[in-house]
Amino acid sequence: MNCAFVGAGAVARKYADGLASSSLSLTAVCDLDAERAEALASDHDAIAYTDLSALLSAEDAPLVVNLTSHEAHAGITEQCLHADRHVFGEKPLALDADEAAELVATAEDRGLALGCAPINHLCDAQRHAAALVGDGRLGPVRLGYAHAHVGRVTEWHDAPDSFLSVGPLYDGGVYPLNLLVDWFGPVERVRVADGLGAWPDRETREPNRESHVEATLSFASGPTVRLTASLYAPHRSREFNSLELHGDDGSLYLADSGALAADADTVRVGGSGRPYVDAPHPAPRRERSYIEGPARLAAAIERGRRPRESARRASHVVAVCNAVERAVEGDGPVAVDACELEPTRPSAPPVRPPAGRPSAGRSASGSVGGGERTSRTSALRLPPVGFGCSRYRDGEYVDRIDSIATALDAGYRLLDSAELYGNEARLGDLLARPGTPDRDGLFLVSKVWNTNHEHVAEACEGTLDALGVDALDCYMLHWPTAWAYQGPLSGLAEKPPDEQERLTFPFDDDGEPETADTTLTETWARMERVRERGLTRTLGICNVDIDQIERLAAAADVLPAVVQVESHPYRPRTDLVRWCHERGIRVIAHSPLSAPGLLDEPALAAVADAHDATSAQVALAWQVDRGVVPIPSSTDPDHVVANLAAARLALTDDDRERLVTLEDPEFER
Repeated sequence: MNCAFVGAGAVARKYADGLASSSLSLTAVCDLDAERAEALASDHDAIAYTDLSALLSAEDAPLVVNLTSHEAHAGITEQCLHADRHVFGEKPLALDADEAAELVATAEDRGLALGCAPINHLCDAQRHAAALVGDGRLGPVRLGYAHAHVGRVTEWHDAPDSFLSVGPLYDGGVYPLNLLVDWFGPVERVRVADGLGAWPDRETREPNRESHVEATLSFASGPTVRLTASLYAPHRSREFNSLELHGDDGSLYLADSGALAADADTVRVGGSGRPYVDAPHPAPRRERSYIEGPARLAAAIERGRRPRESARRASHVVAVCNAVERAVEGDGPVAVDACELEPTRPSAPPVRPPAGRPSAGRSASGSVGGGERTSRTSALRLPPVGFGCSRYRDGEYVDRIDSIATALDAGYRLLDSAELYGNEARLGDLLARPGTPDRDGLFLVSKVWNTNHEHVAEACEGTLDALGVDALDCYMLHWPTAWAYQGPLSGLAEKPPDEQERLTFPFDDDGEPETADTTLTETWARMERVRERGLTRTLGICNVDIDQIERLAAAADVLPAVVQVESHPYRPRTDLVRWCHERGIRVIAHSPLSAPGLLDEPALAAVADAHDATSAQVALAWQVDRGVVPIPSSTDPDHVVANLAAARLALTDDDRERLVTLEDPEFER
């Protein structure tokens, strides 16, 4: 879509930097400074103007991007709307709430799209934070602290007059306000506010409004947030654009509410009474460009839509800023116009498959009406990295509950357990605690042990009782081999070690495993019946090869949705992974880091050095890169976080070529 820029200053250059990779084509530039307009226009083969009316008369570009100074935004947007142009504007939409509301009304009356910066609510760090708030980890959020330290613009901006004129609220304060309003809906009232005129005596240019403002805002949906916006506090101070939210059961810290990309430590979470840990966004770093706001608006217009949601939210933000200024003047609590916004709460997309009685069709994902085979695109949606809950560490039993709680804080949402581990009751206690993510936000896996192949339903019901849930997301056969039944395995961790071994590893008189007289096909039929009863949403199998899974698939009514095998660069299981992916079956890699000598491999170290990562992160990123979900297990909080952050590492072709050399067909433990 053709567009025109009005304003050719520093921010216009930032928007223009992204044009080449967008769907927009810049055809005209208007600025009162002819030289500045010509310089930007010539870079993009556009026509330069110094008069907006002349541009609107001569150019037919349907979208105008308003990048003028703060005080000019409302007038320029109004003129463009009356010329029947769609408009995307820099923030703020206006400096007066009535003017802002009138702009939205004009766009609606004329059937035009109207958008407004910032786009921070669309960026990765903020969306990740919203998901963590929305999945119940924090409990009800009641209190927050937001900072917007624009800093002393006379020291860092080449044209500070516009900032000095409008003060810190309408420039910096807009970032946390836009985010909070997107998450929680409208501010109901400004409870109290105060302003200061703090400014260095040496400065010859001073702000026209209070240089430092603090206000307490009550949101209609419940939270109360203290907002600090400042031109005096340096923009490189410890708290720049941070946002901290506190709930009944935990807290979240977002280092930069305006960040265009998610760094590994941008978001941090702490359970109630627990120290903060990094909650890294589990995807490679992606920086949004300034032009993405106008480009998204243009794409919607081309689809026949005329969005005004961001403008309506921006109008409410202006109303909040106006109310803060009135409260500073001593008006007391000030009500804020909701601007047709509804109270809301952040929400997280569900991780697990939909509930409901499954069909008998041969679907790997368990979806109703599945055909004989499913493609990879119809496979389960799983987190890129899961967390292994085995209590075995170096041949010994350890208590894993604290590390699992840390994993939930860090953002893990796939928990892999098994009745063999004996700690499902402890895990159930953790899941029952306040602050556990909502059930829809977790993907819970458990496995029936070898001694229970003839007692699958009994084993599954025991696991559900221990975990305190109605259904699993995936119930798996731990191994394809059936051993003699030794009775229920509930409370295994509380039994003496020798009793645990007797119950889980039965031997015959010759010292060989005592097998049961049942086949894998018969056991799988029992698994299918468990699924039919709604005790699990999908089925899976562990520790199989292609021959075993092919034989199972030939006889099964329902294909496994997940296959879990030991996998790492020494043993990539490439053929098995390909076979599964071709049929829409997800692959989970257990023991992805524990192969002896793996983390000392020079090839891993070389790739790690190139990415400022660790060898462990590279080994995990290699799995994510090929669509396999690794489930590392650690009791070290730093390792727990680092393992999840491995999903952020984007491997190159050269990296892949290095790592493929590690395959060892002779590998054995």
